[in-house]
Amino acid sequence: MSTGSSDTIAQATEEDAAKTPVTNRKQPFPRGFLDTISTGWAERPESLPAPRAQAPYAAARRDKVSAAFPGKRLVIPAGSLKQRSNDTDYPFRAHSAFAHLTGWAADAEPDSVLVFAPTDAGHDVTLYFRERADRTTTEFYADATVGEFWIGPRPSLAGVAADLAVATDHLHAFVPASGDVTLEDAELAQFVSELRLVKDEFEIAEMRRAVDITAQGFDDIIRALPDAASHTRGERVVEGVFHRRAREDGNGEGYDTIAASGPHACYLHWTRNDGTVVPGDLILVDAGVEADSLYTADITRTLPVNGTFSEVQRRVYETVREAADAAFAAAKIGVPFRTVHEAAMQVIATRVAEWGVLPVTAEEALDADAGGQHRRYMVHGTSHHLGIDVHDCAQARREMYYDGILEPGMVFTIEPGLYFQIDDLTVPEELRGIGVRIEDDIVMTADGPVNLSAGIPRTADEVEAWIARVQA
Repeated sequence: MSTGSSDTIAQATEEDAAKTPVTNRKQPFPRGFLDTISTGWAERPESLPAPRAQAPYAAARRDKVSAAFPGKRLVIPAGSLKQRSNDTDYPFRAHSAFAHLTGWAADAEPDSVLVFAPTDAGHDVTLYFRERADRTTTEFYADATVGEFWIGPRPSLAGVAADLAVATDHLHAFVPASGDVTLEDAELAQFVSELRLVKDEFEIAEMRRAVDITAQGFDDIIRALPDAASHTRGERVVEGVFHRRAREDGNGEGYDTIAASGPHACYLHWTRNDGTVVPGDLILVDAGVEADSLYTADITRTLPVNGTFSEVQRRVYETVREAADAAFAAAKIGVPFRTVHEAAMQVIATRVAEWGVLPVTAEEALDADAGGQHRRYMVHGTSHHLGIDVHDCAQARREMYYDGILEPGMVFTIEPGLYFQIDDLTVPEELRGIGVRIEDDIVMTADGPVNLSAGIPRTADEVEAWIARVQA
């Protein structure tokens, strides 16, 4: 990269530096620094990459968006950094629609914008992002948020264009217009959400990979159970070992890990993870690795801390497993998505009625209008779509989602549970404080459902043998 004459550089950096606010953490740069910071750097030759594997799939998705919105200028932003505290930001994650339509995932740049400019033939699509700053600018050394002196090399326009197989331009060349259609538009948000209901080959492969890494993370958790049991915040030990696996082999977790031991397992979104892990209790772990492509797994296993289920724990666990198996059997091409939930709830209502817990019969509890008494012990749904978001396709219409028809390429969870809170006087004392959930990730194929996480032990006997094997 050419650095120009030293006089020009000194003048430019001095003028720019004078505009930089001075605070107790940002002091003015001395003259010697300004005179030399932009010189003495080696050239940065760039070898353009071949398009990444996702590029043709992202292009096909863009074609569908273009066909659905003829004549409209569409603007899909990646989003910006979000402040965590003072001058510290959260790790950046691009908006899911942006990542889906560009193929730019964990390596996406903040503030980028994907623009569909209408033409007679459809749309010209351009990806605008902040190009790397020349070393003669103050951004290079003075901006701790985006300056390469601080955060390392940033991608070039040519490099990204080759990598993603899409036209690129400088972010400053993007000019918003009054007629732009953005994701704030309900129709566009709905379309790009429903576009993800059926996954392509690349997406399914990435989700298989995320599940495989997650399976290794659960092995790590089992190895760490003795350490967790000896720590005053053992749930954090469990969370921590899974985090290490997620960061080493993926982009991180797809959502906050739930490591809920004992009565905490009855709180559906327990993410404080600050409790003890006590032998004799169960620990419910809901965790999923997000791959670098941003596709995530979503797995739950409920483990006996000491390696063995008690009689009552086993009864509850096997009931949940029975509900999961019934849901899986109900997942067939051409049936409504809600059928999966209904099959699981049939089992849940039947079993808790048999235990004498319900004030009505199972049939009465399952009445769509007057029933629901069994939902006290499983208030959540059995399934949700899964993909680049853990709760994927969230802006899809009800008739396309809950009432939608199962078809090949759909990926969703099956996750029934039973939760008897510690102070719930409607259940026998032996059940109080027991929470169980089993969650697997399912892909529909032309031949029926396939459990992507079937390799992670599921039955009570399998779980006990798993713990014994891993801890041996």
